[in-house]
Amino acid sequence: MQTADKMEADLDAIDRRIVAELQRDGRMTNVELARRAGISAPPCLRRVRRLEELGVLRGYHGDSDPHLLGWSIVFFALVGLDSQKEAVLTQFESLVAEWPEVRECHMIRGGGDFLLRLVARDTAHENQLTRRLTEMAHVSRLQTLQTIRTSRDLAGVPI
Repeated sequence: MQTADKMEADLDAIDRRIVAELQRDGRMTNVELARRAGISAPPCLRRVRRLEELGVLRGYHGDSDPHLLGWSIVFFALVGLDSQKEAVLTQFESLVAEWPEVRECHMIRGGGDFLLRLVARDTAHENQLTRRLTEMAHVSRLQTLQTIRTSRDLAGVPI
């Protein structure tokens, strides 16, 4: 898929296997990754570095359990703005990017302007975040959706 600012990377089957394995377990050693990819360790490391330089591999992180860390509520906010001028959209993105509770921010089409995924420590905290969103400049509509259960949450994309 090509967009105005990014083009799909040209990857062979081994590159795709490397990406798939790292999406499953980003902590494995290069030796183990090479074994799973069916190549030796030195070319595997070169391929990983190339994938990082291309931006295919954007980083590595630990997948933490929000509940065990005191974030008992996960919710989504569908936000509508009163203007779709680029300056207004960019200002909104910049403001919510400063909130540690906003874990994802997606500009969307159809039914709103942004979809946010947020975490909150409790209902009072969720209400505070909702109020802050409602009171933001240019926010004209807000719908929140609280997660009851998550049955599937996969990192990455199908390879």
